[in-house]
Amino acid sequence: MARSWTRLHEHLGAAPGPLTFDMVKEAAEANLAESDDLDWKEQLPQPPRDGRWNELAKDVAAMANTRGGLLIYGVTDQDTKPVGIALDEVNEQQYRQWIRNHVQPYLPDIAIDVLSSDDGAMSFLVIDVPASPMAPHHVYGTAAKDKDQQAAVVPYRDRDHTAWMAEHQIERAYRDRFARAQHVQEETDRLVAHALENALADEAEPSAWFITVARPDRPLPRTAPRLSREMAGYVSTTANTRSQALTRNRHVVGPLRALESVSSPRPGLRRWVFSTLYPRLGRPVYAELHHDGSTVLAANLSWKALRDPAGLETTGILVDADVVGAACRDVLALAHDVARQLGVDSSVSVTAVIATAEPAPLMPVVTEHSSFRSIPDQARRPRRIQPVTALMTPVDEDDVLRASAQELFTDLMHQFGITVDL
Repeated sequence: MARSWTRLHEHLGAAPGPLTFDMVKEAAEANLAESDDLDWKEQLPQPPRDGRWNELAKDVAAMANTRGGLLIYGVTDQDTKPVGIALDEVNEQQYRQWIRNHVQPYLPDIAIDVLSSDDGAMSFLVIDVPASPMAPHHVYGTAAKDKDQQAAVVPYRDRDHTAWMAEHQIERAYRDRFARAQHVQEETDRLVAHALENALADEAEPSAWFITVARPDRPLPRTAPRLSREMAGYVSTTANTRSQALTRNRHVVGPLRALESVSSPRPGLRRWVFSTLYPRLGRPVYAELHHDGSTVLAANLSWKALRDPAGLETTGILVDADVVGAACRDVLALAHDVARQLGVDSSVSVTAVIATAEPAPLMPVVTEHSSFRSIPDQARRPRRIQPVTALMTPVDEDDVLRASAQELFTDLMHQFGITVDL
């Protein structure tokens, strides 16, 4: 997936979105200088010279090992003059094969596009390379003195040219890779704990909460435009509408519907915060829309789970299965619309869990025969629910979002030993 916020967007003052022919031409004519994330090239990619290195593979790996960037073909690198390319010589399949054969680990997210003027008189080839969480990437080729011997180097961008990593730089790159993976999990756990802490602050009775965090695999840089208060409110409304389209249970009021009582979000730390907690307005719900594209949604699952629990054994904490399902739909819709609005250009990882202040038996409440609500006799009563995950992208259609929501819902309810459809 091509990135929606690049050096060209920032230089031209453009909003996040797809790169266009006019944007490339304007940046070139303005003599935008090459940098560690921009490389102008006059000629199309060529086969390896002297059987040694594949220049395209080297350039792609260097971008991926640094902070990502654009390789733009059809512009002279000295004076940035737009000269265009020969369309009949573009071979995307060959380019991808070179990258696949010469770069390890594999780079799956490279975007290769041809941008042409409206009249077709001039075209550019743009290869968009995102910063890779799997860096460092090695480039493989044959050794200079022995063509049968394979050699590997680790390139990176040093301002406007490519250099080779020394041993200590490679060692640090590997440490950074492992640290990134750990940071992703720690940040998700931190956001879950923060949401639960806010949710339970003034809870007088034991309650179970649906807590979910959606984080882009490649967050937007801080230079990207932020979500305004008005747009945050708009996204919440459109996501609720989208979520309603994903279900057949129209009677269930989901967390986003409960947030309709919030006139406008309040500012938080690089985020907008929606809450019905203070003052208490209907079902307790808490949501955060972060400027980096992350979203947090928390909803009380015990609030009025059973209208009349008399005669029923309720020694545990009630969990409303209908609200769990609605919350799964809501968070997929909310994360999707936030990502679309901000121009997130990667997959979004969604983590959901049902949590309580203290471990206690969790008792699922389900709806049977359209209106009868009860605690299934065969249901398990776990004290802890394991986190479950799903993956979505900003380009997913509603049927894909529905399937992802069903996946989250199924994985959560199976831990109670029951199967319930959205």
